[in-house]
Amino acid sequence: MNWTQVSVLTTSEAVEAVANIFMDFDASGVKIEDAEDFKQINPQIEAEHGRLFDIKDIPHITNGAIVSSYFPDSEKIAAKIPLIEERVRNLSSFGLNPGPAEVKSNLVADEDWSTEWEKYYHPVRLTRYLTIVPSWEGYNPTTGDEQVIRLDPGMAFGTGTHPTTQLSLQALETVIRGGESMIDVGTGSGVLSIAARRLGVGDIFATDVDDIAVRSAKDNVRLNFDEDSMEIVANDLLNGIHKQVDIVVANILAEILVPLAPQAFENLKPGGIFITAGIINSKLDVVREAIKSENFKVLQVLNMGDWYSIIAQKPSADGE
Repeated sequence: MNWTQVSVLTTSEAVEAVANIFMDFDASGVKIEDAEDFKQINPQIEAEHGRLFDIKDIPHITNGAIVSSYFPDSEKIAAKIPLIEERVRNLSSFGLNPGPAEVKSNLVADEDWSTEWEKYYHPVRLTRYLTIVPSWEGYNPTTGDEQVIRLDPGMAFGTGTHPTTQLSLQALETVIRGGESMIDVGTGSGVLSIAARRLGVGDIFATDVDDIAVRSAKDNVRLNFDEDSMEIVANDLLNGIHKQVDIVVANILAEILVPLAPQAFENLKPGGIFITAGIINSKLDVVREAIKSENFKVLQVLNMGDWYSIIAQKPSADGE
C-alpha cells in the first residue's frame, strides 16, 4: 500500500491547532517541523547537561513550521485536502496566525512511511530534570537527577519540544514537591502526566476529548512504566468530573482555558495549583483575567517567545 503525505505550511503559533485539525480528519499521527524548536536550543546549556546532538547534523527548516501527516492512499484524502486548507485558514478567527496555510500532498511508498518519523526526533533535554527520548532510541541519563520520558512521536499529539509543552514542564518542576494528586486536561501524548509522575506526583487523572489521544497517551504511559499507573479517559474538559486534587494542568488553546477555569477551581483542593499553557501573547490578558475572575491568585507568568504559561493558586481554607 502507498500512503499520502499531507503537509501544511504554517506558523509556530498554529502548529498545535493544525495538528488537531489533522486528527479531526482521522490522521494516525502528526510530524511537526518547527523552526522555533531549534531556535530555543541553547548550545551552552546543552553542553552543561551533556550535549545530546549537534543541530547542524539535523536537517531542519529555519522559518515557520510544517505540520504533516500520513493517510492511506485513496481518493478520500484528495477530497479532504480543500477542507483541511479551509480549516487552517479559519484559525485566524481564533486569534491564531495560520501563515501561508499552504497544503501540499505527495505519495510515500509503504516501506518508507513507517520510518519517516524517525528522521526528525532525537533525545532532547528540555528542562533541568527532564529529557524526552523517542521510543526507538537507546539513551542513558547523563546525570543522577535526570528523568527520562520515552515517547512514540508517531502516535501523534506532540513530542514535548513545542514551547507550550516546555513551559508546562517548567511549571510542573516549579510546583511539584512529591506526593501530590493531579488532573491533566487535554493530555494529548500524555507527556505532562508522565513527567509529573517522574517528578513525584502520586495519583494522576488525565483527560482528552479525542479517543485517539487517549489511546496515544495510554501507549506512551506503558513505554515509561510497567503497567497502567494512571487513569486516562475521554472527556470534554472537566465536565462531569468532581475531584479534589492538588494540581490541575492544561496545555490547550487559550479559548478553551477560559471555560476551564471555573471547572479547575471546583476540582482543586484549597491551596491547589492551576497551571495553564498554550497561551499566545495576544490572548494572555484574556486568560489571566478569566483565571483571576474565578478568585485564583496568579503566582507566576512564564514566557518563551510568543507563548505564555500561568501558575495560579486557589485560596487556602483560611482565605490566603
